[in-house]
Amino acid sequence: MTVPTAMLAAAEAPIRWVQLGINPVALDLGFFQLRWYSLGYLAGIVIGYIYLLKLIRQPGAPMARRHADDFVFYVTLGIILGGRLGYVLFYKPMDYLRDPLEIVQLWDGGMSFHGGLIGSTLAVMYLAWKNGLSFLRVADYAACCGPFGLFFVRCANFVNAELWGRPADVPWAVAFPEPLYQAPGVWGADGPPRHPSQLYEAGLEGIMLFLLLFALFWWTRARYKPGLLAGVFLLGYGVSRFIVEFFRMPDAHLTWLAEQTGLSMGQWLTVPMLLLGLYLIVTSRKREPVYAPPDEPAADAVEVREAA
Repeated sequence: MTVPTAMLAAAEAPIRWVQLGINPVALDLGFFQLRWYSLGYLAGIVIGYIYLLKLIRQPGAPMARRHADDFVFYVTLGIILGGRLGYVLFYKPMDYLRDPLEIVQLWDGGMSFHGGLIGSTLAVMYLAWKNGLSFLRVADYAACCGPFGLFFVRCANFVNAELWGRPADVPWAVAFPEPLYQAPGVWGADGPPRHPSQLYEAGLEGIMLFLLLFALFWWTRARYKPGLLAGVFLLGYGVSRFIVEFFRMPDAHLTWLAEQTGLSMGQWLTVPMLLLGLYLIVTSRKREPVYAPPDEPAADAVEVREAA
């Protein structure tokens, strides 16, 4: 069988990560280092907050500005604590059980999106309970802001040369260097050309999911149906992550799971998100809709009032 010329060229001369001139450290003062990974989280939170303020200025918002300020504080804590504990419990429980002090060493990396999602969900629940707000409606607005963080953090994963894709012969394959963990910041020889799965996730979970939620929020009456936008976020992320996992290398210590079950840990953790997302979408029509302003009526809400 003849191998296409493009595939041969990609295999012979892949994009080399080191030639891109990327430095995982954004600012190095000697005694202090600021990494792009940290800035990714920061950018996602700040831009998400700014966008949230724009959303709640629209008619029918479920919270006021003072709630949005508290929201950012609680959700940030939820992301950091939930993301770290999720990684510990889902990916390396025995390693951290042997040395519990490593749990607080966030600078060494190790964050789980699924853990961060659980933490931020608990934060939204607390905010809603404390202020007498609708949990589902606040979650809808939070969901619209989530893709910002996903985009920036996935880009930061690429900058860190971590969470590699599987070996590939596509023209855009990237040869990532092997990190020398005994000498932090020092890289070894290039590995085989791989799918830049971090960028696949940035495009699907970040850009595409944001555009979908943007269209639903601004161009439809979806925001008046509690749980609909949150359901779309969960389903959209779940589908994106499930697909990209086929192009992404499973964690070295969890390869056995992928080999024995056919699905990676990331895919297994995504299954509950898919089911919950579908449930929220399907049941959104059965929940009492929020009545929209006279100049922008929600069709379901009008039907409810007429029936009454």
